Order: sequence, then structure tokens, then C-alpha cells
Amino acid sequence: MSTAPVSVPPPRRRILVVDDDPTVAEVVAGYLDRAGFAVDRAADGPTAVARAAAARPDLVVLDLMLPGMDGLEVCRVIREDGPLPVVMLTARGDEDDRILGLEVGADDYVTKPFSPRELVLRVESVLRRAGAAPPPGPWLRSGTLALDPAARRALRDGEELPLTIREFDLLAFFLRHPGRVLGREELMRRVWGWEFGDLSTVTVHVRRLREKIEDDPARPRLISTVWGVGYRFDPEASGDADGHVGEPAGGGGGDE
Repeated sequence: MSTAPVSVPPPRRRILVVDDDPTVAEVVAGYLDRAGFAVDRAADGPTAVARAAAARPDLVVLDLMLPGMDGLEVCRVIREDGPLPVVMLTARGDEDDRILGLEVGADDYVTKPFSPRELVLRVESVLRRAGAAPPPGPWLRSGTLALDPAARRALRDGEELPLTIREFDLLAFFLRHPGRVLGREELMRRVWGWEFGDLSTVTVHVRRLREKIEDDPARPRLISTVWGVGYRFDPEASGDADGHVGEPAGGGGGDE
């Protein structure tokens, strides 16, 4: 007598919630659990770093203001072992708090007080983006810049660029649309997948990207600001005929 195969559900994705307010942490953990995530919690910075090192989560919901080590430092430390999606919680609607979170590489932020349902949607959106299969195609190139979409590798002068998930997606989008003026609303929709949101998110990521790819970020030559409209990527000269799509010498090994 044959036995029907048993369907094993996939393992739940793990979320580390870091907040020193037990009420906030409990509510957030409850909503994430009901949404199908496995949730771990930490109430201070050092504990968060230890938990992330012991069992690396799929995403961290991270409060900015924490005892022992603030959220900015926690974000820096846990990212030393590689890319890790982070949704930052800020205690105030102060723009400086939001900018700080984004500048250390947070993929998204939510301002307290917030809707737990909205937070769950933001978490799901960031995870979708982080785990999305890259579009097929060859290396993307512009002068000394080279991106491998399949391996999510970015090189400048043959050296690996330490890009966050969003920075990589943003640079790839620029490389696929050279010479075209792109508004911040369009970038938010096409790169972040958001129909609405704080446009300073785009501004901060463009600034951080310039710091990593421009010779002089104060006078950018690759990503130009078109005042009142958005940004334009001006490709560097390349050995390829079209100047922006190709493959590094050596058949795609990535070192030049």
C-alpha cells in the first residue's frame, strides 16, 4: 500500500525585533508571528548583536534609541558579517532620525507611533525585494563600474563595492536607464516598490551611492541632480559599443 508523500512546509523566516519598550516589542512580535514569521526579541544593543551572531535572522526590526548600544551602532556591527535587511524604528517624526537610519543602510523605517499592520507590510516588502530573483541579463557596465545582477556583485576599478540591498538595486536601475532623467517618485516606485512614501529615502540613498562610486561626491559626474525633477545617470566611456551593458574581460570572472 503506497503512502502519499507528506508535504513539509518551508521554514518560517526569522525576524529579530530589537526594542527596549516591552509593550512595543510584544505587539510587534505578535503581529509578525500571526503573519507567519518566527520572532526573536532583544531589549538592548549588545543582546541584539549577540542574538544576530548566534543565529543570523532574515531581517531585523531595530529601534534607533537603545540602552547599551544605539540602533545605528547595532546596524553597523551586524552588517559587518554581510548584507542583512533592516527596518528601523524611530521614536520621533524628526527628519534627522530618519536620515540617520537610512544613512547607516537601513532598508526602510517606520516612525513611532505606528500601525503594526503597516510595519508587517514594510517587513514583507523589504524581504520580497531582498529575496527577489535578479532580472536575467549580462553584466551592467559604465567605465570602471561593473555590476553582476545574478550574483549581486558590484565592482569599481575591479574592487568590490560594499553596497546595501537598496543601493545595489538603485545603481542597477541607473545603469539600465543611462542618460534618462528619473524622478524621485519613479525611483521610489520602481526601485523600492512603494506607491507612496517619504521621498527623502531616495535622496539619502542617492547621496550614499555617490559616496561609494563618485571620485568627488561633492561634485558628482555619474549621478547628476536635475533640479526640480530628479536624477540622471551619465555613463562613463566604456570599451563596449553602447557604453553601459557588457561583461568584464575574461568571460565574466568579475576581476579587471
